[in-house]
Parts: sequence; structure tokens; C-alpha cells
Amino acid sequence: MCKHTLAILFLAGLSAAALAAQVPAVPLPPVAVQAAPESLRTAYTLGPEDQLLIRALQVPEISEKPVRIDTGGFVRLPMVGRVQASGLTVEQFENELSRRLQEFIKEPEVAVTVTEYRSQPVSVLGAVRTPGVQQVQGRKTLLELLSMAGGIDAEAGHSVKITRRKEYGPIPLESAKPDESGAYGIADVDLSSLLEARNPRENIEVKPYDVITVPRGALVYVMGQVKRPGGFVLRQQESVSALQALALAEGLDRTASPQNSRILRNVPGAPQRSEIYVDLRKILSGKSPDIALLPNDVLLIPNSVPKSAMIRGLESALQIGTGIAIYRR
Repeated sequence: MCKHTLAILFLAGLSAAALAAQVPAVPLPPVAVQAAPESLRTAYTLGPEDQLLIRALQVPEISEKPVRIDTGGFVRLPMVGRVQASGLTVEQFENELSRRLQEFIKEPEVAVTVTEYRSQPVSVLGAVRTPGVQQVQGRKTLLELLSMAGGIDAEAGHSVKITRRKEYGPIPLESAKPDESGAYGIADVDLSSLLEARNPRENIEVKPYDVITVPRGALVYVMGQVKRPGGFVLRQQESVSALQALALAEGLDRTASPQNSRILRNVPGAPQRSEIYVDLRKILSGKSPDIALLPNDVLLIPNSVPKSAMIRGLESALQIGTGIAIYRR
């Protein structure tokens, strides 16, 4: 590059610098303070181990720095010191911080966001091994909560119901809809799809105060002289016949009397189950039509044991709920 060109570039740089010096700097607008959603600010109660992000204009010492509530329920912050947070709503905590900052700033603007919920209750009810309230620490998914409740019980049906408070936002599922009061959102997830991870989006993040319910499935029982007696969970919208139930029980035992079989069925208002006599031998040979079973029906295949004693023992076992195996398919 020639000396003449270098001189021109040098002079142009000096001119630009001089022009920049004469133009006053335009200050950038302050970043807007974004508070938590109004519903959560007034409804959510802070607790130990929650992590907060505080935004305070003109207070860089505490702004944009994550802080965790200690086990005693306090946070320690520069300038304001030790502040009680546990037991307060987000809005109340914001007001307390503003009050303390007034000693240093004329009109403080404070916004608090909960970035991590800790030790918040989630109820897991129904057909799980340890139903009750689980204290969630950090972010947990639906499958993790079911695992924390001991896993799915053998009597579980084929769906999971999630109920969520409106202030925690909509449930991110296609089946989600508000309840009649409008204060809650409800959604259903197919349990088989969830467990088999056919749609990973169904494994949603659980929010504080969610209620996860695993309804018990409809059962049919096959008892007596079969190779695998017990209760069998019906799939959603499924019904089975006497022969299908017998196949689920892996067929007749050698000592069975299929011609003397019967179906024990609950009758509303009746103190005992009604008996419907069934000749399984004729059904197996095609001489009689198959019979549909209803949920909670008991297909009983006897042997030489007196009928009355066998039925009494079966009724006792069904009422106690023990001694009968439950099978999921």
C-alpha cells in the first residue's frame, strides 16, 4: 500500500474519532424488571431450598444473582442482610426487599422469580405401591413421581390422571382441559404409552401441588381348578368372555369340573353375589354360546370340594383382598 493511501486512512480515522467525541453518548434504556406471573406471586408460598432470582434496578450487588433459601427459611443478601423468605408469597417477599432497600434507594424496583422449586408437595394416589404425598426436590417428571411412589401396582388401570392448579399454567398435553370450576386443569395419559416411552412428550414435568391419580383397573377373576387362578386387569374399553378369561388363566386343571362352572356377579343392593350357572364343557365344544363377563365377575371352576364351602372361602378372600394374585397383561 502506498504512502499516500496510508495517509488518507490515518486522517479519516482521526476525523471519525473527533466526530465521535463531539456526539454525546445516548444511554441505553434499563432492562425491564420481569416479575413472576401474578397468579404465582400471590399464591405460591416460598419454602426452604427454593432457588430465587432477584432483579433489582440500581442494585447490582443483589441483582441477577441466584440465591437459595436456607433450611431455616432465610436468605442472606448484600446491603439488606438476613431476610425471612419461607412462609411468604413471592409478592410479600418482594415487598419486604423493597422496604429494606428504601434505606439506600428512593424508589426501589424489585422482582423475584422462583427458578427452582424445592420440597414442594405432590400427591400420588390410587393404584401405586406407596400412595401419599411426595415432597418434590427440584424438577421431576411424571415417571419419576410414579417411581417415588413405589411404582405401579398390579391393579392399576390403563391411564394416569393429572390435576393441576390453574396458577401453575396449563398441562402440556393434548388431553388437557379445565375442570368445571375453572380453577384446575385436568389431563389423562395412557399408562402403557408412558411406560413404553412411545411419546416422550407425555412424560411431563410435575409442578407443586399436582395430584397424580392412577385409577384401579376393572378386573375379572378366574378361580378354582385352573392353572393360573387370580384377577386379570382389563384393558381400556375391553370386555372378555368366559373362554377368553379361561385362556388368561392358562386353561383347566386336571381335577376341574367345567360342566359345573358358575359366574359370581355383584348385584346392586344384594348382600351376596348372584350365581349364573355355566357349562364350560359345552362352550368349549361349541354346543353353547360363549358368555360375556362384566367387571368384577368371578368365573368359578369347581372340583369335588363342596360348592358352599368353596364359595364361602372365595367370598372371604375377595373381601379381605389378600391371597388372590392380580395379573397385568
